[in-house]
Amino acid sequence: MRAIHPTAAEAPVRIGARLRASRRAQSLTLEQLAQASGLTKGFLSRIERDDTLPSVPTLVQICQALSLPIGSLFEEPDVQKIAVADAPRINMGGVGADERLVTPRSEENVQVLRSTLAPNANGGDDLYTVNCTVEALLVFSGAVEVVFADRLIVAAAGDTLTFPGRTPHTWRTGPEGAEIAWVLVPAAWSGSA
Repeated sequence: MRAIHPTAAEAPVRIGARLRASRRAQSLTLEQLAQASGLTKGFLSRIERDDTLPSVPTLVQICQALSLPIGSLFEEPDVQKIAVADAPRINMGGVGADERLVTPRSEENVQVLRSTLAPNANGGDDLYTVNCTVEALLVFSGAVEVVFADRLIVAAAGDTLTFPGRTPHTWRTGPEGAEIAWVLVPAAWSGSA
């Protein structure tokens, strides 16, 4: 039996965007990275645009200057898709709400809840809080009244309402109901179940 030699993928290796993202996350300019790596600003710019591929020793220089493990440039990102029909139902305590968790249970950075709210649905009579830093409400259809201790805000289709997490509030819909999503940053709870 003859050995089969694997062939390289036809798609070019693209590491420029990851290098640029790492540099920007550290608030470094191209000039600062050039000084730290001993490479020219123009050459680094071409690498970040994927116009040229650096040699392995040059890539090591760049990664050292960025304190970036070289292997992280080639890792596949953790991308997870959850169809709303497959998303687990959850109960956040609302009346007339079909709520689904549309982000992975293990996600700790953000949590998205997709809710179908029946006519005259509500979050209860009492104000409540959610254990997160930021809470955002996106209204896809219908309207939702969000009640705070000192005011009431109506969010209609196409609106987004953002407020600090742990702010006491509740909500209610009118006779048409609503389709909404709650975004909680960081996730109010996480774990596999």
